[in-house]
Amino acid sequence: MKVLGICGSLRKASINRMALHAAQALAPAGMQIDIADISEIPLYNEDVHAAGLPPSVQAFRAAIKAADALLIVSPEYNFSIPGVLKNAIDWASRPPEQPFDGKPTAIMGASPGQVGTARMQYHLRQTLLFLNTQTVVKPEVFINMASGKFNAQGELTDEGTKKVIADLLLSLEKTALRPR
Repeated sequence: MKVLGICGSLRKASINRMALHAAQALAPAGMQIDIADISEIPLYNEDVHAAGLPPSVQAFRAAIKAADALLIVSPEYNFSIPGVLKNAIDWASRPPEQPFDGKPTAIMGASPGQVGTARMQYHLRQTLLFLNTQTVVKPEVFINMASGKFNAQGELTDEGTKKVIADLLLSLEKTALRPR
């Protein structure tokens, strides 16, 4: 099973990028998680879209379409979805043939605070509902106080967090294998 991982942070040392790498290591047998690069996607502009999709957008859309499922791992900015993630979703979802339709999708996020990206995930679920994804409902993965759950090499060390990520990936796999 091919899963496309999408990180809502562009920082190389992002705790969400670390969490995405942890998910790669925790993936069940037969699941491969590749990571999309959304750093080159320009700000959405209808005039640019009218002239044709930029190559970075074409590549992102193709990666979404080719994947069996998606795993979105993102921080929370100002109680919501980071602009770079929302922008990438907006570009990829433009007609024709938006690639999110029916795509099994799981969400998780890491935060140094107590809430662990719950508000961002709620807003992202609303967006994904409109795009008609098959969004995994449970388990919810809110990695709170995340800076203490990764070591200096960026490896996830918290066993409870490892378990809930592994459970999320199993739920994503089950959703993807369910007849549509």
